[in-house]
Amino acid sequence: MAFRPSLPPFILESAALRSQGAWTLMAQALLTGLVSGGVIGLFRWLYTIINTAIRAHVAGQDPLAPAALALLAAGLLLMALTAGLLLRHEPLIGGSGIPQVELIAAGKLPPMRWARVLWCKFVATLAALSAGLSVGREGPCIMMGATVGAGVGYMWHDRCRANRPRYLVGGGVAGMTAAFGAPVAGMFFAFEEMRTPLTLPMLLFTSLSALSAWFMVDVVLGFGLVFPFARLPGLHWSQYWLPLPVGMACGLLGAVYNAGMIRLLRWQDRARWLPGPVRIVFPFACCGVLLFLWPEIMGNVGLTALQLEHLRLPVLMLALLLAGKIAFSCVSFASGVSGGILMPILLAGSMAGALLAAPLRDAGLVAPEQTATLLVLGMAGLFSASVRTPLTGAALVMEMCGGFHLAPAVLLAAFAAAFTANALHSAPVYDSLKERILEQRRRRRAAAPPTEERP
Repeated sequence: MAFRPSLPPFILESAALRSQGAWTLMAQALLTGLVSGGVIGLFRWLYTIINTAIRAHVAGQDPLAPAALALLAAGLLLMALTAGLLLRHEPLIGGSGIPQVELIAAGKLPPMRWARVLWCKFVATLAALSAGLSVGREGPCIMMGATVGAGVGYMWHDRCRANRPRYLVGGGVAGMTAAFGAPVAGMFFAFEEMRTPLTLPMLLFTSLSALSAWFMVDVVLGFGLVFPFARLPGLHWSQYWLPLPVGMACGLLGAVYNAGMIRLLRWQDRARWLPGPVRIVFPFACCGVLLFLWPEIMGNVGLTALQLEHLRLPVLMLALLLAGKIAFSCVSFASGVSGGILMPILLAGSMAGALLAAPLRDAGLVAPEQTATLLVLGMAGLFSASVRTPLTGAALVMEMCGGFHLAPAVLLAAFAAAFTANALHSAPVYDSLKERILEQRRRRRAAAPPTEERP
């Protein structure tokens, strides 16, 4: 058999981009962003309708009534079956979707079947979120955007190269922009987390994808800020020591969060006695129990960062909420269903910010109206500590809350958190997840029966 040299996909893509016309690149990028924004805008609209209906039903019904219990059990069972069957139909949709997209773009996983992955990811994530699992929509939106990008490449008669990095990265940027309303963070994510080579054609492609997706979700569909805090005052010059301890505390928390999640996933990989259906059904059953005992840590009816701005809870209660949120987020994600970790990380970061704000308010070091500012610093810090992308985390949080005037403080907290997590030798969460996916793939290939060689 002749030897075929294999070059990394990004190197091949750089050569292809140099020979590609600028107008073609711009048209592909605009189409990728607009379609991704439309698909993810539909997803966000459906989830808003479903979540509003669930909250209204929970608030207006006697939860212990037999009819309400039967409806709750039937709904959770239906959502668990939907998520489980779709995961069995298309295993690539499991988890966040960001590690899978990065591995495909790097040529370490085979190309995905974009149409099947798109609709399976859409429905399965909607089922997991509607049930109340503590998972996020943002990682799945990035994967859905990448599938749209692959579809654009396929329909552009680039069928043999539909999974080119340009389509996957550009679609992922559009997906993150549409999910968060954050085009700048989407750009940083492409080059900071996905490690895309910074070339002029790729910069043009990703920026146009981000801007067109932002235009679709914010201008056309009218989605506003994700975290529209009532008051978001800046820090006085004498308070600029605060971002450093907040970032360091979030760096420690991020290291614990990553270690707990990865160890739980590794334990489940070794637990051969634990069947897959049980892993999927367990968090859905937990949602039914938590709805009566501890709904604050759930995904759909739980506490939000906007509510934490006004709540004045004791430090012990905030610590319990933070521990419960992290624990349930790890259990939800470890089930393998379609769902991300970014929004749970941001909510846990806001709880960490509220936990740090309580004693600072009592000591007179921060004003009560600066609580939301500490929530923002906590979100940026925990995101940066877990994902290890401080620029992306800082830009993301500022765009989600409109707090660009907090840029110096947010950047200080983000870099302090990333530095602390690195000092603790904590691996970035997506690097650990990519390593686990590749290990699982190697084990499956080793366990597969050998194929007969042709004479």
